[in-house]
Amino acid sequence: MSSSQGDRGGLSQPAPNTNIQDVFDNPIQTAATCNTPEAQISSVLDEVSPSSTSSFEMLDTESVPPPYQEVQPHWFFCRRVDDSDSWHPFSREDSDKLENACNTVRDKEEDVVVAVEGERYDVHVKKRKRYAVYWEQGPTEVRRCTWFYKGDKDTRFLPYSEEFSKRLEEAYLIAVTLDEWKRKLDFPTGETVILHNPKLIMHYQPVGMQDEWVSSPSEQTRPCTVKRGVENIAVEIPDGEPEKVDHLVFMVHGIGPACDLRFRSIIQCVNDFRSVSLSLLASHYKRSQQEGHIGRVEFLPVNWHSALHGDATGVDKDIHRITLPSISRLRHFTNDTLLDLFFYNSPTYCQTIVDTVASEINRLHTLFKQRHPEFDGAVSVVGHSLGSLILFDLLTNQRNESKARGGVPSGEHSSLSSDTLEQTLTKLGLQQYLETLLAENVDMESLALCQDSDLRDLGIPLGPRKKILHYIKKKRLPEHCKTATGHQTLECDPPHGTSDGNQPSGLPAHQPLFHREFFTTSAVDYEYFDVGIGQVSIDYPQLAFYPQTFFAFGSPIGMFLTVRGLKRIDPNYSFPTCKSFYNIYHPYDPVAYRIEPMIVSEVDSEPMLIPHHKGRKRMHLELKDSLTRMSMDLKNNVLGSLRTAWQSFTRLPVAALPPVDEGELYANYTTPQEAHVDSAAARKEDKCTDFWTKLVEWPKAFQKHNLKGVYTEAECSGSAEQTEQPKIKMGMLNGGRRIDYVLQEKPIESFNEYLFAIQSHLCYWESEDTALLLLKEIYDKLGVAFEQPQQ
Repeated sequence: MSSSQGDRGGLSQPAPNTNIQDVFDNPIQTAATCNTPEAQISSVLDEVSPSSTSSFEMLDTESVPPPYQEVQPHWFFCRRVDDSDSWHPFSREDSDKLENACNTVRDKEEDVVVAVEGERYDVHVKKRKRYAVYWEQGPTEVRRCTWFYKGDKDTRFLPYSEEFSKRLEEAYLIAVTLDEWKRKLDFPTGETVILHNPKLIMHYQPVGMQDEWVSSPSEQTRPCTVKRGVENIAVEIPDGEPEKVDHLVFMVHGIGPACDLRFRSIIQCVNDFRSVSLSLLASHYKRSQQEGHIGRVEFLPVNWHSALHGDATGVDKDIHRITLPSISRLRHFTNDTLLDLFFYNSPTYCQTIVDTVASEINRLHTLFKQRHPEFDGAVSVVGHSLGSLILFDLLTNQRNESKARGGVPSGEHSSLSSDTLEQTLTKLGLQQYLETLLAENVDMESLALCQDSDLRDLGIPLGPRKKILHYIKKKRLPEHCKTATGHQTLECDPPHGTSDGNQPSGLPAHQPLFHREFFTTSAVDYEYFDVGIGQVSIDYPQLAFYPQTFFAFGSPIGMFLTVRGLKRIDPNYSFPTCKSFYNIYHPYDPVAYRIEPMIVSEVDSEPMLIPHHKGRKRMHLELKDSLTRMSMDLKNNVLGSLRTAWQSFTRLPVAALPPVDEGELYANYTTPQEAHVDSAAARKEDKCTDFWTKLVEWPKAFQKHNLKGVYTEAECSGSAEQTEQPKIKMGMLNGGRRIDYVLQEKPIESFNEYLFAIQSHLCYWESEDTALLLLKEIYDKLGVAFEQPQQ
């Protein structure tokens, strides 16, 4: 009989052929009347004082025991983290559903599947297994728990196996019914459970299972505390999630398989973000939730890293062959994370990444609609780090409804399908190759997919090959695109406008929306598509829905667009199918870049400060603002008084005279030279005044240059309290609203921004401020009022 913890959650089970009733044939055994090993354990128990072990609890053994009441089970599931198992309770709603299903299938052969945890998992009741629905994850064990134990080294109570709990419940029933305690339940492995009274039940490990280096008898026999029923243990049972889903959000991760400093996967990080959003809904939308006006927001992870580094591409094996053996851990980290940036700039692997992201989002969307047929809400997307750039490129190359109605199918251009293969070859004067292409069943669609090597394999010479490829490349491009001398670079209108395909008023028909410098030194074949943002030459798939909002966390979009040669984004540009865009970042994030300066370069605007979820600025930021205002006020009062005193001193004789006009002034002088001397003295006095004016004003310039923050612009003039920035229209990328939003750093982070730089890039998954900004954007469009809780 194995005694491993994985078999019974910390206890070895009796042999299957052991009859529990045989144990109860001699119901009362004491340490003084038995010479068995169990009796020796009991004798040690009598010798050890309650104060010598932390597992004993002093309880009143003379109290009248209550009548037997059936224990109320609660369902738990196992979660494996860092090669160790931890048990977590289901919510009361999910536990009740599982208990009802268990009672239903008890005498049936077929299994019943129960959807739990917001229908993200399915539990097969008879198999006692929990399966993930939306992502790949191994099945985990599920238990119907009634009895729990905790040892000295355990931080929480752990559930016994169902078979072991059943035997304990039978012994408890006999003890309560007969009112006979000090009962021992022995097992073939040498383990013993002693029921001292209804509230004190202990479990002892056999001496042979103890650690070899432990020699003290008190440590060898240190027991585990046993509790009956989930209500008698300290465990936090989570609240159930609302069944109604108001909004669906897909979250795309960045480089590498880990998403935070604890090296957790995108699934675990999204679970944390979902939990934060549920707690914020309960606190900031409490009334709407109680009245049933809102439900919840569902967040689903999109994983593309495993597809890129899987066996299908074989890229990991290729990289491993050329990797040096030195500093192996650092090189492995680089290959697994940082190389994703280079993979995305490769046409081969960029196509794999984009296809994986789009297909995974469409798959999750279809599966979600199947499991939630009543869902009629909108869908948004979130991208972190490189994931935001992937979504930006993907959304830029979407086609709206007007283009679909215009007869442009996905992946094609109407100009290519307007002529037949014979007509095309006739235009090029290459009719002699028609039979060669028809013999391979090549039509215009397949010809557009051919490369130079494909045509060479067909026996077509170099000259005709170049003609065909150049014709296809030219026909693929919109007619109004401009061609630069020496290479092909486009500045053209992206598919923007309203949902009905109409172009916004005031936008020139051929105004370039992305502006770039022209260079001819690069030999890499990059194609600039309709929007001209410089992606590599790949085919961008289409999403099955129109996203409502695109949120970018810690995004390098601005840097990548600049490196691609873009100077600025036209204010009239917007995504073809997504009308809202938020660039959210931490002020110390080393990967994040701004977007607004690329749209409105003539205005030096600060990013929008994301409010704290408790409705105020962080204390250290408020203190910083107060000190800034106080220093400015002090400067105005002290230096202003000094300036006034100096002016009064230097102008005292002049101020004492009555005012006169210019004619009377020069009339008092006998000669023009005297008037000139006095005029020179006045200019000298003005110079002194200008000197003191500059002396007074330099602290303002110093403050503005060195204390300029991203949070507020405290002016030292009469309106020191006025910190609101003028309203600036930031183009149509976010519907005219602001795009860049910055988080408030924590007080400890403000001490050393370099120390917390990496953590700042990974902080978004657990950020209440970030989650609240998403919820406000989502529910504002649903007309749900935001409620600031009272502190």
